[in-house]
Amino acid sequence: MSAAGLTALRTSAGRSAVAQRALRHPVAYLLLVYAVSRVLVVAAMGVAAVWFQTPAGVGHVDPNVADILGGWDGVWYQRIAQTGYPVPLPADPDTGLLTYSEWAFYPVFPFLVRGLMVTGLPFLGAAVTLNLLLGAAATLLVWRCFHFALHASPQPARERLALTAASLWCLYPATGVLVMPYTEAVAAVLIAGSLLLLMQRRYAWVATLALVLGFTRAVAPAIACAVLAHLVLRWREDRAAGVAPLAGQRVTAGLMIAATAVSSLSWPVVVGLVSGLPTAFFDVQAAWGQKPESGPFVLWLAWAWESHGFFGVLVLVSLVATYIALILGRHGRWLAVELRVWALAYPLYLLAVVRPITSMWRFLLLDFPIAALVASVAMRTSTGARIVPHWRRRVGVVAVVLVLGMFWFTCTLLTYTPWAAAPP
Repeated sequence: MSAAGLTALRTSAGRSAVAQRALRHPVAYLLLVYAVSRVLVVAAMGVAAVWFQTPAGVGHVDPNVADILGGWDGVWYQRIAQTGYPVPLPADPDTGLLTYSEWAFYPVFPFLVRGLMVTGLPFLGAAVTLNLLLGAAATLLVWRCFHFALHASPQPARERLALTAASLWCLYPATGVLVMPYTEAVAAVLIAGSLLLLMQRRYAWVATLALVLGFTRAVAPAIACAVLAHLVLRWREDRAAGVAPLAGQRVTAGLMIAATAVSSLSWPVVVGLVSGLPTAFFDVQAAWGQKPESGPFVLWLAWAWESHGFFGVLVLVSLVATYIALILGRHGRWLAVELRVWALAYPLYLLAVVRPITSMWRFLLLDFPIAALVASVAMRTSTGARIVPHWRRRVGVVAVVLVLGMFWFTCTLLTYTPWAAAPP
C-alpha cells in the first residue's frame, strides 16, 4: 500500500476512534462541544465589540464584550432583578396608555438571577453564570430528546445522529443569547425537559414544569399541542394492547392538561390582578409593538407583500411549506412524534402572534428539532436508510456555515446602533 493510502487509513481509523469515544462518553463529548461553542460565542462578541459596536450605542469610547453581553433586553431584566416590577404600571402622560415597562418580561429568569446575586455577584456576572450552567443542561436535555425512540421511526445509528444534532444546536447562529441575560437558556431547559418527561410518561412532572414555564416564556400553546398528540397516541396504543387507556395515570394526565391551560394565561392574569387592568399585559405588549389582534399570520403576509410583492409571499409560503415537509418527511420521522408536533406548533404559533421582527432568529433557537433536520440532511442518504460514509465532511461544512452565521448574528444584531437598531 502506498504512503498516501496508509496515511488515509490511519486518518480514517483515528476519526473512527474519536467517534467511538464520543459515543461511549456522550455527556462528556457534548459538554466539550458546548464549552468550545461558548468560547466561539465570546470570540464573536469580542469581534463585534471591537469592530462593529459604535461608541454611541454604549456611552463610552472603548466598547467591550461586557457591553455586548449586557445590552438590549438585559437592561430590563437587570431592573427586575434589582428593583422588581413597577407599581402602578407606567403610562404615557399624554395619552394615558400603558407604555414600555418591565411587565412585558416574565419573572422566572430575573428572580433566579436575583437569588444568585445574594452570593455577592453583580447582575451581569450572576446572569452569565446562570445561563452558562442552564445552557449546558439544555444541551444534554436536547440530546436526550433526540435520542428517545418511542413514537419515532426506526433509525440506524440513532445515537450518532442524536449526538451530532445536539452538537449542531450548540452552534445555532443566535446561540449567543444563551450566554446573555435573556430567558432562552431557562426556557430551553424547561421546554426540552417537559418534552422528555412527556415522552417518558411522567405527567405530574410535566405539569410542574408547565406551570413554571408559564412564568418564563409564552410557549404553552405549543407545549399543549405536544401534550394532546402524546395523549391521543397513548390512548390508541393502550386500546390496541387491550388495556384501559391511561390506566393509573388519568389523574396526572388531567393535571397535565390543566397545567398547560393555566400556563398559557398565568402571567397575564397576574399582571392584570396587580394592575387592576385585566388586559394590562397585552396593553404593555402592544406598546412594544406586539399586536396579534391584526389576525394570525396577517402581519407576516403583509410584510412579505409590502417588501417584495407576490414573490415575497411566494418565498415565505414556500419556506414554511418546505419546513413542514421536512418535519413530516423522512428527515423528521426519526424524531419522536411529540418533538415533531412541537417543531410544527411552535414556529407556526410564532408566525401567528409575533410581528415580523429580527428577534425571530432568537425565538427559533427554542425550535431545537431544526438541528435534527440539519443533521439528518447532512448525514443520511436521500432515502434516510443509512448514514453516508463521508458524513463527517458534510457535517464539518455545516458547522463552518453555522459558526459564520454565529459571527454574523453577533456582529449584526447583538450590537446596538441608536439610529439603526435591529433587535436580537
